[in-house]
Parts: sequence; C-alpha cells; structure tokens
Amino acid sequence: MQKGIAMNTELLKELSQAWGISGREKNIRAIIKREIQPYVDEYKVDAMGNLIALIKGADSASKKKIMFSAHMDEIGFQVTHIEGDGRIKVCSVGWTWAAAAYNDRVIFQNGTVGVVGCDGPIEEANNKAQQLYIDIGCDSKEETMKHVLPGDYCCFTGEYYEMLNDRITAKTLDDRAGVYVMIEAIKNNPHTYPNDIYYVFSVQEEVGCRGAVVSAEQVRPDIGVSIDVTPDHYYPCDLKGCNKVGAGVGVTFGNPSAMLDEYLVNEMVKTCCENNIDYQRDIMDRGGTDASSINQSYYGVRVAGISIVDRYPHSQCSVMSKHDIQCAVDLIDKYSAREFNFEEDW
Repeated sequence: MQKGIAMNTELLKELSQAWGISGREKNIRAIIKREIQPYVDEYKVDAMGNLIALIKGADSASKKKIMFSAHMDEIGFQVTHIEGDGRIKVCSVGWTWAAAAYNDRVIFQNGTVGVVGCDGPIEEANNKAQQLYIDIGCDSKEETMKHVLPGDYCCFTGEYYEMLNDRITAKTLDDRAGVYVMIEAIKNNPHTYPNDIYYVFSVQEEVGCRGAVVSAEQVRPDIGVSIDVTPDHYYPCDLKGCNKVGAGVGVTFGNPSAMLDEYLVNEMVKTCCENNIDYQRDIMDRGGTDASSINQSYYGVRVAGISIVDRYPHSQCSVMSKHDIQCAVDLIDKYSAREFNFEEDW
C-alpha cells in the first residue's frame, strides 16, 4: 500500500480536539452521529452512552455478527477539593502521567483553562495525581469556586499538527484515531457483505472497559474486535516490544487483558496479505482494550484486535502515522467482507 494516502484530516482533527472524558462523551457522540447517520441501517444510544450502529449484511449460510469497538472517552482529572489559596486538587480519571501534565494546560467542561503545578518537586510526585494542583488564575477558594467546583472534570489540551513523514500529533489519539477509523469504515461498507457489522463507539474504556461490557451483552456478537492504540517501541521508552509508528496497522497477537482467538488472528493476517495492507504483529505486555470485556460477555465471545501504533500515548502530544491509520480503515473494511467458518477450526 502506498504511503501518503489522502485522509479526512479535518474530521480526525475535530475528533482529537473535542472534549470527552470518561463518562462525559456526548460531544464525541454528536460528531459520530452526524457523520454516520446517512450510512447505517440503524443505530441507538444505550443508557451508558454507547453508540451502537448496524449495517446489515446480505443473506449468507455462514453469516456472522461482527462487533467492532472503539472507545470515545479520554483520560483526565476530577476535582477532589479546592485549597484556601485557590489551587484545585485532583485525582486521575484513567491512567495519567503526572510528569506529562506538569506545567501544561488543562481545560474544564465549561471552558475554564488551568495550568498544572505540583506540591513540591515533580520528581518526588511518584506519578501520583494527588500531588498535582491546577491553577486557573484565582487566589482564593471563593473566587475559584465561581468557576470550578469539586466533582468537575478536566482534560488535557494538545493541538493537532501535521508533522514530517506523513505523521500527526495531537491529544486524545487514544482512541479518537480508532473512532475515526470506524467512521471511515462505515462509509466504505457497501451493505453487501456476508456479515452483520455492528460498530460500537464505547464509553468509559479508560476506567475499566465498562461500556464494552454492556454493549457486547446487547449485541451478543459471534466475533468481537477492539480498535485501539498500542504503544510504539521503536524509540526508547518505558516498554519493550516491536511496534513501530509507520510500519502499518497492528494485528494484535498479545494483550494481557484478553487471549486473542487464534483462528480470528490468522484470518486477519490473511486479510492483510491478500489485500496488500501493510501490517505488523502487535505485542502489548501492559494495559488492555475493549476486547477483554467482549471476550467475557454472554457465554464468551471469540475476540481479535486491530491497533494503531501510538508514540507517547496518554499524553497531550501522541504521534501517529496517517499511513497506519488508513491501513486500519482498510483492514476493518476487508475483514468485514470475509466469510468465517468456525467448524473448520475444530
């Protein structure tokens, strides 16, 4: 597959910049609904806020229900209390790096902007968000509470930029890149595939893959596929592995939260090879995805994973390759068109 493929970068930019911490995903959901409504046969929003869309496939003897899941939410902080001098104390929502947030900006749901400081040297914070505070420019508790209250949420800021070598940087590419990929795959679906395809835009993944639990129970798929990011290991970092930005879409082979189905993984590799989609064998030795919840839903579901390699994940400035993102769109599209025969695997 040739690099430099044109993408709808304005949509990806809009998704990355939208505010949507875990449990407060409505802004993202509104963008998705606007984009997919003309293309899907039906959709609904459940009580948790998951957006579940369906494109029905053609009648086929081997017809399967395939559920793709990408999460809408992002990490951030919640206000625990406000100090007398106006500083805002917080706890983490999802996994945050205290050092990455330090001396950078955050934005609250009402648009109030703050700068993150630390009680003492950041090196001694030991990645504890409780050591951080947020300064919104107020010098007293009373003044601060006119703008921010205990229980309020804030997210990172991080503008979208085009980089060299077809790469991009922005906040929240985990997992707005996955959301973008699914939207584009929906637009490509010709409504003639031999499978019913459920596209689930899930909530609250960053706090325990919660949205995927209930959405999988509703769909009861034959096949579940998470669409998420995976860490880059090419540059030195805190993880070890072989994932590399720019080397193609990741086919998940290792995920500590779920054991990927061998047959489904092999079919995914075949799909890449048969359609000249650049791919890499994704190994993630820490963390998890919606595959874990789908896997354990109902009486158990076979799962696989599609990943987009993300350098500097869970920060304000993740780096991805547009080529990898487009490869993920193509893989969802072509995988949706396969016929699956589980009996031959036994």
